[in-house]
Amino acid sequence: MKNKSIAHELLEGAVVSVNDASRLVLEAIETLGESARGVNRTDLLALLRRVIREGVAAVEAAEHTVSLSEAAWASVEARADLRPSSRRDLRHYVRRILRVEGVAGKPLRAFTTADCRRLLESAFGNSPSSFKKGRAVLSSVFNYGIRQEWVDVNPVSRISVPRVMEKQVLPLTPAEVERLKETARRPEFRDMRFSLSLLLYGGIRPTEVSRLQAGDINWDDEQVIIRPRTSKTGGGRAVPLRGVRGIRKRDRCIPRNWKRRWQALRRAAGFRHWVPDVCRHTFATYHAAMYRNLPELQLEMGHRDTSLLRSRYMIPASRKVAELFWKGCT
Repeated sequence: MKNKSIAHELLEGAVVSVNDASRLVLEAIETLGESARGVNRTDLLALLRRVIREGVAAVEAAEHTVSLSEAAWASVEARADLRPSSRRDLRHYVRRILRVEGVAGKPLRAFTTADCRRLLESAFGNSPSSFKKGRAVLSSVFNYGIRQEWVDVNPVSRISVPRVMEKQVLPLTPAEVERLKETARRPEFRDMRFSLSLLLYGGIRPTEVSRLQAGDINWDDEQVIIRPRTSKTGGGRAVPLRGVRGIRKRDRCIPRNWKRRWQALRRAAGFRHWVPDVCRHTFATYHAAMYRNLPELQLEMGHRDTSLLRSRYMIPASRKVAELFWKGCT
């Protein structure tokens, strides 16, 4: 009776009764199984205390989390290394994810793989390429959450990456190339002749051209240095300087408002519908057809290997057509 009275006093103010406490202790002993069998009272109490301490720590860890919205924006802010354009792109995808009903305020730990799949299908289900990018962004949010100890696993990792069929980009014909070059010879577009040569005969991306500075052009070695800060992929490369001998020295520069100037040149040349990076595809196609040196082309394009060249950039072209293209480089 005295022990029972002490038990009541110890549990005074608690929401559990003596019977509840007794049942919990028995459940713990039963769950421990062999670890609790044949153990003396002192060791058993020490074991139960350890179970309680570690159990409390596990519960606290499980409850330590934030909402998807908080985690998503925190992960964006952590990417200080991104260029402004890449940051805008990332923010756009985060907004699309958070616009899905019921997900923004949901705790990060509460998401299952099925939840994430439904979220992605709702936000990006109509476009395999957008689904793939959205999946990558959502996965990066959970990876950031793991580093912050807001979640233990990344449920997005179990979602298959959809296969995206790249649309075939046909290269410009030698006649279309000549139209661009002829337009660039006009007095009002002479400041774009150098840029056009870099696009067509160097395979340099438009965004990379627009970011070039005077120090990136090595006139002595006849090379264009695409530095990591300039490159789309963050890796540097050196590209041979071609097709500039007929361009006046004062026109060998990158004009201000380059994107607008590039758009104006295309329109003046009669191009109403322009395929992004078609100059890069044109360069790769005719380089492969003329020189048949994929390792060299891979280095100039800035690719890790030749697989992307084979799957996306290499459109069969005759050597005769390639010769017409490269003849205009001299």
